[in-house]
Amino acid sequence: MSRRRQSEKRKISPDPVYGSVDVEKFTNRLMRGGKKSIARKALYDAMEKIQQDTNNSGLEIFEQAVKNATPILEVKPRRVGGATYQVPIEIKPERRLALAHRWLISAARSRNGKTIADNLSSEFIDASKGSGSAIRRREEVHRMAEANRAFAHYRW
Repeated sequence: MSRRRQSEKRKISPDPVYGSVDVEKFTNRLMRGGKKSIARKALYDAMEKIQQDTNNSGLEIFEQAVKNATPILEVKPRRVGGATYQVPIEIKPERRLALAHRWLISAARSRNGKTIADNLSSEFIDASKGSGSAIRRREEVHRMAEANRAFAHYRW
């Protein structure tokens, strides 16, 4: 983090199929080793599989899954007078989206057996219904923030 000036945010162009910046950001986070074409193929295959399984648009299910997995609060450690408190803070919108994407990807990767496209589609469907590993992670983070609400006055 520079002390001189704020870093410039890169402009991300929308993905070629859906024309969505969120889908492109998800693709960038899914990508490993610079293999964007493989990440795109996996995501588009997952969207097609969702369309076949649920008769809904893959993009709608994806957006609903991301929305359901997005956290609002998290805890950050603050050191006050020799003691460290877990202080609940509100999350900035960019970080909310990043956490939701990261949790969905890690939940899909932790599923066993099938291809990443199958795992992604299953995780998106589960998350859009309000279940799944990513949703459980969000609930856990919210529970921690709620439990430490007494330390909210240490926020600065």
